[in-house]
Amino acid sequence: MQYGMRAIAVSLGIILLFLCAAPAMAAAEEERYGYIKIQEVTVQLRNDSATINVDYTVDEGTRLIFFLLGKQDLKNKLYHIINYTDARMMKVDLKSAVLYLDGAAYSYGKGIYWYPSHEFNVLIPSLTIKSPQVSRTFSMTDRFPDGIGYFDAEIES
Repeated sequence: MQYGMRAIAVSLGIILLFLCAAPAMAAAEEERYGYIKIQEVTVQLRNDSATINVDYTVDEGTRLIFFLLGKQDLKNKLYHIINYTDARMMKVDLKSAVLYLDGAAYSYGKGIYWYPSHEFNVLIPSLTIKSPQVSRTFSMTDRFPDGIGYFDAEIES
């Protein structure tokens, strides 16, 4: 009986050690932050707000942790990755998240907006910025280098 309990304790210790070491081993990948590996980010602009869709994968070993402890650490890491202090998490699961940012663009009145450049805290393999008129896609970048001006269909009076 004691041998069985020791084996279980050693097994749990090895699993915990692996879970702690896995993020450190993965740190060499620039599109990774801890146990999250970013696949794609899409920013949809509408009026002065932005809806940010983030697609990612999480390390297999962390799924049990989410089940036991919840997703707050995942949310915190996503906020850090996206690097918008005023963003609100609308949806989050183990594959994607949707954030909403009010006031993402500057309004010049009469439906004219400017979405400024922005830096993310990790390398984004595929970044797409969509305005009502145009879509720009960037590969392997940690920033939206230039701003984008656009008109929104709903003209302000």
